[in-house]
Amino acid sequence: MPGAGSASGAKVALFDFDGTLSLIRAGWADVMVPMMVEELASTKTGESEAELSAIVRDFVDRLTGKQTIYQMFELASQVEKRGGTPAEPLVYKRRYLDLLQERIADRLKELKEGGSKEKHMVPGSIELLELLRSRGMTLYLASGTDESYMKAEADLLGVTPYFNGGVFGALDDYKSFSKKILIERIIAGAECDGHEILGFGDGYVEIENVKSVGGVAVGVATDEGECLVIDGWKRNRLAGVGADYIVPNYLGLSELSRHLFPA
Repeated sequence: MPGAGSASGAKVALFDFDGTLSLIRAGWADVMVPMMVEELASTKTGESEAELSAIVRDFVDRLTGKQTIYQMFELASQVEKRGGTPAEPLVYKRRYLDLLQERIADRLKELKEGGSKEKHMVPGSIELLELLRSRGMTLYLASGTDESYMKAEADLLGVTPYFNGGVFGALDDYKSFSKKILIERIIAGAECDGHEILGFGDGYVEIENVKSVGGVAVGVATDEGECLVIDGWKRNRLAGVGADYIVPNYLGLSELSRHLFPA
């Protein structure tokens, strides 16, 4: 078994998508949070917009990495807590996705018309994927974003062929899939043991899932935009759940590789 922080024996790499490889949905929280604040404000409790924003941002951040529906469950709970009658969580999710699609429509159009893929990816992503495949690893892509959307976006970015293990996203039947379930399937299928899993993600959920089975986890704490520096809040959150390494991007791949795969 490799030493702490070493993934020399890793057979499987598990990737989150949004914020870990893809930047297509960068700024998604700036769509979700105002939608939720508006919904809570409609209960007329007298709370200020700032107070509601703080409450919403707290649970949105806490649930990032899980399927989007869990954030909507919490929204419904918060509405009910304030004496309101919440919509079904799926209704909230579809409203959010419609708003988000409007936000990212120009990005999708640009990619469909042959625009730069690298512009919409965490820098160094392709080089990282190529390195891991060259080591004979099986790669999985698993996202809390709805599967139909994320599969289409993975295709637009040209990353789907790297994931020989499969590409998985959230389903309306939310109990049938999660990153935790996928890890359990991989281990149960005798594909590898837990310590032979290497994970990459920008949310605490995937980091926590990988570490819980003894794997090595790389936290992607990028300050989205140019993705050149580490976001301090993300760093603290990812380190807090056990990330072995924290990176702002994969431009320092040679250094990261030396730590992950020491001779």
